[in-house]
Amino acid sequence: MITTIALNELSAAQRRRLAYIEFRVWFYGEVTRKNVLDRFDLATAAGTRDMALYRELAPQNVLYEGKAYRYRSTFTPLFEHREERVLAMLTAGFGEGEPAPLAESLPNAVPARLNQPPLDTLATVTRAIHGGYPLRLTYHSMKTGAVPREIVPHALVDSGLRWHARAYDRTKGEFRDLVLTRMEKVEPIDREDGQYRVQAHELRAADAQWQKVITLELVPHPAHPHPSSIARDFGMGAGGSLQVTLRAAVAGYVLRQWQVDCSPDARLSGRDFRLWLANTTQLQGIDNAVLAPGFV
Repeated sequence: MITTIALNELSAAQRRRLAYIEFRVWFYGEVTRKNVLDRFDLATAAGTRDMALYRELAPQNVLYEGKAYRYRSTFTPLFEHREERVLAMLTAGFGEGEPAPLAESLPNAVPARLNQPPLDTLATVTRAIHGGYPLRLTYHSMKTGAVPREIVPHALVDSGLRWHARAYDRTKGEFRDLVLTRMEKVEPIDREDGQYRVQAHELRAADAQWQKVITLELVPHPAHPHPSSIARDFGMGAGGSLQVTLRAAVAGYVLRQWQVDCSPDARLSGRDFRLWLANTTQLQGIDNAVLAPGFV
């Protein structure tokens, strides 16, 4: 049997494929040969060998069932998976596999987030999103402290400061954003439990704020002395405005992150306010519009 020490003896290309297999199992709950073939444009035989090799390296991680390798509760990763890269892979779908050598990267500096969700928590949530099943957990609310919650997650949301799970909260009876770093003891509800079944009103399709798409018109702040510099900074066209189309569920986060003055009369002042929302009526009926600076 090949041991984990032998990973270094494999080619970089094969390690990337094995890391991708592991990523799919951990964060989606399953991987098929077709996933591997499509991702790396492999011949069928090569994909089969990689799948078999991963199972040989980490038999405790996967269970062969229904022509797929599925996640096992005894899972222990063979590869290092960094939180920020995993989140990029889950939300943008690029660069799956083993991290590239540093020599392939250009010199750069990216501000670090002060908090990142634990990978085990993230993986439990993303498997539930992919599998469409509910979770039980303890949630550390800033208002009430640690409380039990039962949720049906359907998406990940980046607020610019932290990562959330967009989910139907059975405890509150509504769709909410739950901060991943405030979750603990996250577990799937047992299939034999009467609460396992997901109802139609708990599905992504029933999340009105998620399904609603709005367009925000951003312009240089009227009080700024150099509007042309702002227009260039944000790539505004000849019309001097920037049209941003997004889901209503994330509008408040985006406007807060970019410090957009959302008051109807552009009354907010200060160097931080370089943009003004010209069509503030778009925020009517948006649940998280309270986050938008100046909106009333």
